[in-house]
Amino acid sequence: MAHFPKPAAGSWTENYPDLGTEPVDYTDSIDPAFFEAERDAIFKRTWLNVGRVDRLPRTGSYFTKELPSAGKGMSVIIVKTKDGSVKAYHNVCRHRGNKLVWNDFPHEETSGTCRQFTCKYHAWRYNLDGDLTFIQQEDEFFDVDKDQYGLVGVRCELWEGFIFINFDQHAKPLLDYLGPLAKGIEGYPFGEMTETYSYRAEVGSNWKLFMDAFAEFYHAPVLHQGQYTKEEAAKIAKYGFEALYYEMASPHAMISTWGGQAPPADMSMVKPMDQALRSGLFGPWDKPDIIANFGELPPGINPKKVKQWGIDEWHFYPNFMLLIWEPGWFLTYHYWPTAVDKHIFEATLYFVPPRNARERLAQELAAVTFKEYALQDANTLEATQTMIGTRVVSDFLLCDQEIMLRHLHKVTNDFVEEHRNNGATASIR
Repeated sequence: MAHFPKPAAGSWTENYPDLGTEPVDYTDSIDPAFFEAERDAIFKRTWLNVGRVDRLPRTGSYFTKELPSAGKGMSVIIVKTKDGSVKAYHNVCRHRGNKLVWNDFPHEETSGTCRQFTCKYHAWRYNLDGDLTFIQQEDEFFDVDKDQYGLVGVRCELWEGFIFINFDQHAKPLLDYLGPLAKGIEGYPFGEMTETYSYRAEVGSNWKLFMDAFAEFYHAPVLHQGQYTKEEAAKIAKYGFEALYYEMASPHAMISTWGGQAPPADMSMVKPMDQALRSGLFGPWDKPDIIANFGELPPGINPKKVKQWGIDEWHFYPNFMLLIWEPGWFLTYHYWPTAVDKHIFEATLYFVPPRNARERLAQELAAVTFKEYALQDANTLEATQTMIGTRVVSDFLLCDQEIMLRHLHKVTNDFVEEHRNNGATASIR
């Protein structure tokens, strides 16, 4: 296994002196008051990714998103309008406050296609642009002006087909917020990868603890050794883990690491199922044509241009992770807090649509292999939450390969502190 040098001047962490190298206080993951402050300072004021435009294939396509992280009961409608734009609205009827779009269970998300939105309670109607178009028995109301009672809008902007919303009407534009890390990967063919596999689970831990688990690969040689052949596990355990590259561009961060299997040089190190389907954790070994013929990838992908490169992972703050894999597919993670010790975890794998049964099975193997790895990560989290909740220990050592964890907790504390210092009224952008 190749080793790759750290920066010439000190460690990765020491190149970001604001992060420090001392133990990190994890009280931010167990304090209910801090959790409520996060809702106000972060989830009501930063750009939140809610999905991709692929979910809105035609005029009138819509989906709802439940966002308790931004406040109890918060729900948003995302819709494609007649002019092709994507808009977002609070999911609240302007008449008596009923939830406007839902099916059998009002707390569950839904999706579909419609020409207008009609309230189940009194049949008030709104067009795709959010305008109020019909009031049942309108003459029973007093000087009502329908133009004043359209749906309440939510800021909605797109980047590379990813849909973001922001509850803060005064926040900086999305592209300015995402900054250079996003700019460096523009042009990757995300829109060609529309075959998806999704997982969703309620996890009994603080949202940041699961992000910690996926913000470092230092644990992989230990926690995931059962997923390798014995020979490969021994090899990985011997050398441990060092990343190719880290970059902090606050509030965002990224890691680039080795790893591809496309295909591996030594087939004896790979499980028989992987060999048969030419696939595994790193995805199908045979690159789709759109990647094989793409030419030079955007400069932000594999930024050190290392031959052994396998994965790049971007953390776009606060709760969106994007992973691009060398064999030609990508993966997203979302972490939606619901309480100080609970959150909803969502993962979606994106592939170029398969052309035949073998390609389909290769994608399915990658999807189920990923699920097994994710379950191994999640399995540790409730134990972590329970133990730090005892407050027997509050400060924890982090190594140089855990720089993104250190960064996440510092950024979160900085957002909350700035919000409190501004009297909890000014926007944090």
